[in-house]
Amino acid sequence: MKVSPFKNEPGIDFTKESNVKKQKDAISKVRQKLGQSYDLIIGGKSYQSGKTFNSYNPSNKSELIATFQKGTAELANLAIETAYEKFQSWRFTAPEKRAQILFKAAKIARRRRLEINAYMILEAGKNFAEADLDTAEAIDFMDFYGREMLRYAGKQPITKMKGEDNELIYIPLGVGTVIPPWNFPFAILVGMSSAAIVTGNTVVLKPSSDTPMMGRLFFEIMKEAGLPDGVLNFLPGSGGEVGDTLVAHPKTRFISFTGSMPVGIHINELAAKVQPGQIWLKRVVAEMGGKDSMIIDKDCDLDMAADAVVAAAFGFQGQKCSACSRVIVDAKVYDKFVEKVRTRVDAIQVGPAEDNFRMGPVINASAEESIIEYIEIGKKEGRLISGGVKAEGNGFYIRPTVIADIDPMARISQEEIFGPVLAILKAADYDEALKIANNTIFGLTGAVITRNRKKIERAKKELLIGNLYFNRKCTGAMVGVHPFGGFNMSGTDSKAGGRDYLGLFLQAKVHSEKVK
Repeated sequence: MKVSPFKNEPGIDFTKESNVKKQKDAISKVRQKLGQSYDLIIGGKSYQSGKTFNSYNPSNKSELIATFQKGTAELANLAIETAYEKFQSWRFTAPEKRAQILFKAAKIARRRRLEINAYMILEAGKNFAEADLDTAEAIDFMDFYGREMLRYAGKQPITKMKGEDNELIYIPLGVGTVIPPWNFPFAILVGMSSAAIVTGNTVVLKPSSDTPMMGRLFFEIMKEAGLPDGVLNFLPGSGGEVGDTLVAHPKTRFISFTGSMPVGIHINELAAKVQPGQIWLKRVVAEMGGKDSMIIDKDCDLDMAADAVVAAAFGFQGQKCSACSRVIVDAKVYDKFVEKVRTRVDAIQVGPAEDNFRMGPVINASAEESIIEYIEIGKKEGRLISGGVKAEGNGFYIRPTVIADIDPMARISQEEIFGPVLAILKAADYDEALKIANNTIFGLTGAVITRNRKKIERAKKELLIGNLYFNRKCTGAMVGVHPFGGFNMSGTDSKAGGRDYLGLFLQAKVHSEKVK
């Protein structure tokens, strides 16, 4: 099967008013479909549990997006058993056919792109560009992983031995529980699920309760693309009841999770316990967050550095595991840099995502409460430069907040806030800046802004960061270009969107035959 070389899906240019109008028209059309109810789907059959939950618009917290059936422990067990039964046939489906389904799904997503964006704008609170790049990344994942499956299915290089015919092949693992986050509600969900599916596994998908509509859209797309019933099962529900049941089930072979560190640790602990009837050690693929730094060297373009930091800190309201949540600045340029950041942040407007404000709402009331609490802590730990308060509107709006003069071991320098809060730290010199950048339990993304080549080479050697950038922001990883995943408590360094990723959902098998 021949395919063209992989290329990243370009984003829509929303500086063009014609594209803005198209997106607004798509939002209007989607609005006509809001308030519908959606069932659980197991083995191609619809189920109602008798319990429901609602998805709301964080930009307008009284606006209902949709009502979903809420999974139960009983239905979670049924979903795993159904997926296990389907695995017995799906695992033997030709890799080329599985890849073709992903390619077709990518085409469907392109066709429905503005609709997907619209649901994401309303359900997750992303502005037009952030939503569109999320959808484009999902398309990239399907196109990239389809091609990667063909590579893994090809003849693998092994050392020849006289008198034997040997081959190494990759086979799927089994049933996977996929638990994606709400912050990249389409891209990460699609990437995790499609990787498991194209490698021949079956999946029980438990989407985030904050963005379940995005999981429903993916289910619809995969069904239209020809995915057989039972390969992908749609089971929203609570983490405590549904999530734990799925993770603990003896027929669950692997868990793919993206979310907070505490939940990731809990999943890892639960998955490690061998249940009665379980005949394997479960594999856990976890991406758990970060406390990401950008180092601003004295020898750099301070305007470029300020632009990069503000973009990385406040894109999607700072609700990214890759977001710049602290910036470490050389003392010689500290005051100038702080002022440049303040000027830029003060100019940021906050408002409804559907009106395409640069900053929209945070995801829900719980997140808002937690972020406000951290802001109050930060005010005591440092000097408030900008923001520090809620913003107006019937949504979960917080002004982008900058707090300077933060000690490296302060709480807002060490703990993941997951919101629009930036801590500014002063370093005496580059040596100290590197030490500070390495002083957290995380190791996901980071950046160094400098003109000094020797300093760049030092950072490459000394910083324990999975995705390290130079002279650019520390967000915006592209599939195939920046394989994504970090060290330490940032997770298992999965390198999503890279050539190693599909191997996490496969196991190697060797055939050796004696020949004359």
